Amino acid sequence: MQTPYDPPMTPLEVVHEDSDILAVVKPDGLLSVPGKGEHLADCLLSRVQAAFPTALLVHRLDRDTSGVMVFGLTPHAQRFLSAQFQDRRARKTYVARVAGRVAGKTGEVDLPLIVDWPNRPRQMVCHETGKPSLTAYRVLKASDAESRLRLWPKTGRTHQLRVHMLAIGHPILGDPFYAPETGQDRMMLHAEELRINHPESGRGMAFRAKAPF
Repeated sequence: MQTPYDPPMTPLEVVHEDSDILAVVKPDGLLSVPGKGEHLADCLLSRVQAAFPTALLVHRLDRDTSGVMVFGLTPHAQRFLSAQFQDRRARKTYVARVAGRVAGKTGEVDLPLIVDWPNRPRQMVCHETGKPSLTAYRVLKASDAESRLRLWPKTGRTHQLRVHMLAIGHPILGDPFYAPETGQDRMMLHAEELRINHPESGRGMAFRAKAPF
């Protein structure tokens, strides 16, 4: 189960800013967008809009995931960036610490996912009704206790990386839904790099933020 909402009061960390787009680092424990109820109003979007009033949402990260997020600063930029995420042209790279030794150097997890309705927002693997979901990974470091991975989601399902790692027997450490017993002070999942094309120039851009773990 998730803990009560107590978002970190860290200052906004800007990675990139121009007239069209803004890239910032979301801390773990902070919602991307407001939840239901006044107690869930504080979020990255509201903090960004306090400093950049024209900022518009493009994509999200889970509450307990940290890392790079990009916002459009004009309606055109928002539409252009949103289309890249919808068409899977935005390239996302994550770093994770997972339980146990992951065998081999690289691999893929190709398992269809769907919401676990009685336990939502949890997701689950379902070969009958799940949506196609694909994750590639590379092992950076491994011991018997844990492994450090770089992850590339090829699809964008809810909790995809978290459920895929659980499904292969290596849940992400500190995951409040899928591995609460691991005893970490945060979920060890970080969006390290985001690659998009600029909405005006079309130029490829990469925004990075080093994992804090």
